[in-house]
Amino acid sequence: MKLKDLDIIVTAPPAPGWGGRYWILVKLTTDDGITGWGECYASSIGPEAMRGVITDVFSRHMQGENPENIELMFRRAYSSGFTQRPDLTVMGAFSGLEIACWDILGKARGRPVYALLGGKMNERIRAYTYLYPLPHHDLTAFWTSPEMAAESALDCVARGFTAIKFDPAGPYTMRGGHMPAMSDISLSVAFCRAIREAVGDRADLLFGTHGQFTTVGAIRLGKAIEPYAPLWFEEPVPPDNIPEMARVAAAVNIPVATGERLTTKAEFAPVLRAGAASILQPALGRAGGIWEMKKVAAMAEVYNAQIAPHLYAGPVEWAANIHLATSIPNILMAETIETGFHNDLIKGTIRVEDGFVVPPEAPGLGIEVDEDLARAHPYADSGLHLEMQEAPCDYVNGNSFAGGAPLKTE
Repeated sequence: MKLKDLDIIVTAPPAPGWGGRYWILVKLTTDDGITGWGECYASSIGPEAMRGVITDVFSRHMQGENPENIELMFRRAYSSGFTQRPDLTVMGAFSGLEIACWDILGKARGRPVYALLGGKMNERIRAYTYLYPLPHHDLTAFWTSPEMAAESALDCVARGFTAIKFDPAGPYTMRGGHMPAMSDISLSVAFCRAIREAVGDRADLLFGTHGQFTTVGAIRLGKAIEPYAPLWFEEPVPPDNIPEMARVAAAVNIPVATGERLTTKAEFAPVLRAGAASILQPALGRAGGIWEMKKVAAMAEVYNAQIAPHLYAGPVEWAANIHLATSIPNILMAETIETGFHNDLIKGTIRVEDGFVVPPEAPGLGIEVDEDLARAHPYADSGLHLEMQEAPCDYVNGNSFAGGAPLKTE
């Protein structure tokens, strides 16, 4: 069995775009006709440029190779160009292709992917969701409304979720760490208070920041929300500054989580060594793939840390997350996004039921991709999957971070 053909589909979820502006799906076919699906969570260059990167990684390191040889193919891609260091774009390409290889291997053996990773450790996976507007909410006002957030949280709890994520703490800016505005701290406290009062102890609060603050700014914010006992403080400082993240972790009585922007064990290991985070959030379509993150999960065990796979992408990456989560002992929970498009794209083959995901029993990833639906929604805009604003923190008028990625309007 050899890897033969590659097909790349860039599909755009309908506005408001929960999960990003576009998802890059890859389909690999072997010389004996077995197909496998993967998803490349690559957002630092545009999708057309990324097509070229994915094609190059496949043709240079994988085409003609036995899909079983994942370690060999990883080392080729990781070392390409005399690098042997993490490269976010190359790993974004390889990760999706690697996921497709696992889908092929499971189908070839008639077994789900987790069965090839050590078997089923967990009968079901605890799911968490971001707080999204309800149908009657104002889409613009929602992101700065503690009352609407609390209403949305109650809806999530009613559907069985026991953990909910939100991030009211200011702008998503390219400028790196900044001191939060006092109004942003007050709004964050108001969100935590309203949601905690609404859900009580029925759900954990997951507080996101997108790596926006200076060390002392993150500590100020963390101390302010401590009374509401969030389960985690996500990326309190820029994720490349591990020593400063460790300072935050030591100063704030909230577990620190990080990982959605990291790739390979080379970037996750220093986080563990420094005590910078006790919860790791790999995005499998970017982080090196399933096998590489199985290694990271094993490293995390040694440090008594847990894994909570991140998802701001499509359902193929989600399927990979679920198979990893099923196979490891230190899973905390896995992010999910529930939209009609997510569900329809994999024909309902994986679902959240009462706040948990039951691992699929079908071979491979256990999903059935609706290829026609994916192709019927091509991406025609120019924006990246996610984008940061250039404007700095607004200390006069306040700040907000609007979830989703609505299509650009003139």
